[in-house]
Amino acid sequence: MSTQRRRVALVTLVVRDYDEAIAHYRDALGFTLVEDTDRGNGSRWVVVRPGDGGGSDLLLARAAGDEQLAAVGSQTGGRVGFFLHTDDFARDHARMVAAGVRFLEEPRRELYGTVAVFEDLYGNRWDLLQPAEA
Repeated sequence: MSTQRRRVALVTLVVRDYDEAIAHYRDALGFTLVEDTDRGNGSRWVVVRPGDGGGSDLLLARAAGDEQLAAVGSQTGGRVGFFLHTDDFARDHARMVAAGVRFLEEPRRELYGTVAVFEDLYGNRWDLLQPAEA
């Protein structure tokens, strides 16, 4: 039997505006803009990546209509829905704080690693996490 190689390649994040989302993820969170392709009628295919490509990329999708606009910033019902792993918590935490990222708590050490919850531009909650083995 052959082994399947699969991974979640993209996760869609509904945003208010392409350019403000790109600026936040690139400048404040340190992501790389991988693709920004015009799809016509004001639609774009915008992909950002947090690191070396070993995890999932984010597809930044502009909200279309009132229902999607209402979901911006609350796509996970107020829970931490995204986990940004790092190999150097102190470095990334300091850079993000300097860039104006809002952390909801002080960094803490857990059995699984060093972690702090922050909000993105829209209020989605993220963990910045350095796993214990990193």
